[in-house]
Amino acid sequence: MAIIILGIESSCDETSASVSIDGKIVSNIIANQTIHQNYGGVVPELASRVHQQNIIPTIHQAISDAKINKNQLHAVAFTRGPGLLGSLLVGVSFAKAFALALNIPLIQVNHMQAHVLAHFIAPKNSENYSPPTFPFLCLTVSGGHTQIVLVKNYFDMEIIGQTLDDAAGEAFDKTAKILGLPYPGGPLIDKYAQLGQPIYTFTEPKIADLNFSFSGLKTAILYFVRDNVKQNPDFLAQNMNNICASVQWRIVTILLNKLKKAAQQYQIKHIAIAGGVSANSGLRKELLSEAQKNNWTTYIPDFEYCTDNAAMIAIAGHYKYLNHDFVGQDITPQPRLIF
Repeated sequence: MAIIILGIESSCDETSASVSIDGKIVSNIIANQTIHQNYGGVVPELASRVHQQNIIPTIHQAISDAKINKNQLHAVAFTRGPGLLGSLLVGVSFAKAFALALNIPLIQVNHMQAHVLAHFIAPKNSENYSPPTFPFLCLTVSGGHTQIVLVKNYFDMEIIGQTLDDAAGEAFDKTAKILGLPYPGGPLIDKYAQLGQPIYTFTEPKIADLNFSFSGLKTAILYFVRDNVKQNPDFLAQNMNNICASVQWRIVTILLNKLKKAAQQYQIKHIAIAGGVSANSGLRKELLSEAQKNNWTTYIPDFEYCTDNAAMIAIAGHYKYLNHDFVGQDITPQPRLIF
């Protein structure tokens, strides 16, 4: 009998539902929240309210697209954390009620582990996909996290490096705000960067071991813009492409320099990236370049599975179901959940 898992993701501002059948993703619905564009960032209270509006139609659509009946589900997997408490509450509460009504097991999923496990989702129109070989390294980069993870098996993961302050995705978004670009600004920096050259120099932070820091870089960019605009009020408009290319190049090189160090230290040739920033074209291009130089085998998820999505929750749920790793109705969200 096929194992059918419903995955629910609600950690931030995307309401998402997905259905997995025997580890194959057959539907993945994502409802985005555009309201936050008016405020330059995610407003937690608004996010939780919109999740309440979106969650039932999103799950209904996911089940419908999978061409199954809800009574065929074997378990409900959901994001327990990390994330925004109000957003998590909506997803966790619905998952608990839905599983209770159907009398099926509940499966809790760590959002960051799920980003790593997105690599075990076969890309669409790919019949010969080979997922990563254990052990592998995964650079997980998003708006809230920047980590290098040593992945020993599906649920034995060790964080060997992480940001000491801001995440790489936050550095992109905050830089965009400094440049006067609308939210979300990270993709816009990527867009402009493809039209420019990295002609401006920003110093790489000297951080010990495999850890990262981006707070100093944000400050350097702020002062760089302030000083140049003071001399030339049209500096941003005249140089936007090159500024974005320079910022992107520095963030990407910070990430990859640490990743190269980790690969050498642990003698691992299988390298993956995950999380929202893994959609960045500059990061993808430079990763492939480093792979050629260092004889790496690289793994980059489809764009659909880079940002927050329920497919990664469903695939994680599938492997947890095989291990009979279930939780009870007393489970609660954990906004600061760690590995």
